[in-house]
Amino acid sequence: MTVATSQKLPLDWAIILYMATIHLVALLAFLPSNFSWGAVGVTLFLYWVTGALGITLGFHRLVTHRSFQAPKWLEYFLVFCGTLACQGGPIQWVGLHRIHHKYSDTQNDPHNSNLGFWWSHLGWMLHKIPADNDVPRYTQDIAEDPFYQFCQKYMILIQVALGLLLYVLGGWSFVIWGIFVRLVMVFHFTWFVNSATHKFGYQSHESDDHSKNCWWVAVLTFGEGWHNNHHAYQYSARHGLSWWEIDITWMTIQLLQFLGLATNVKLAPTEKTN
Repeated sequence: MTVATSQKLPLDWAIILYMATIHLVALLAFLPSNFSWGAVGVTLFLYWVTGALGITLGFHRLVTHRSFQAPKWLEYFLVFCGTLACQGGPIQWVGLHRIHHKYSDTQNDPHNSNLGFWWSHLGWMLHKIPADNDVPRYTQDIAEDPFYQFCQKYMILIQVALGLLLYVLGGWSFVIWGIFVRLVMVFHFTWFVNSATHKFGYQSHESDDHSKNCWWVAVLTFGEGWHNNHHAYQYSARHGLSWWEIDITWMTIQLLQFLGLATNVKLAPTEKTN
């Protein structure tokens, strides 16, 4: 992998335009004519679908770390939900996250927190980073799967289809809130795991990086804020290891396990929890 600092990396103008457009259109939600409680409800529901089921449960704990197994139909459903978060296709997302864990807080980490809060939160995405070229090496288990390839290739069209559905159901207010406001929410809440949890909070385990447990990020991301625990036990389906570390996603996995839909659930050593 080629090492490069943020100052030497070329800007990715397509991503910059993409991010700027989503954030600017989301500002239209402040117009009174675009507000409705129905639109807010749709936003919160889709935030749960894309953030909790898609990114946290699907992309992260199931696919990236294989902390549990699920029927293929359920895996595909969760991956589809994650694709709706528009954070890149599943192959790219999983590959970059696996690279992050291998090189956490070193020069080869795509969002190395040593380069500052802005870089780890958003800045790294606005550049053409060397890690992009290494994604195929870290995604050999999913790269040839036709469904993953479909989601990777047609992420934007899938989002457009969702937008059309929301327009039919509730007009422009549903589109602005359910697509653009929701995407901004899921974007930044997810990015806080890369930035805030490498800066704020406490460490309860040795992880050889700056990862920390941050309660407010855990609230926003359904348990992902217990990041030091996760970096210490990357394979664990449960991130909140102490009784006060509430982990909604772990509760969801327990429900799936009860229903027979989650098997081979991997956990941190019991003596490390309390």
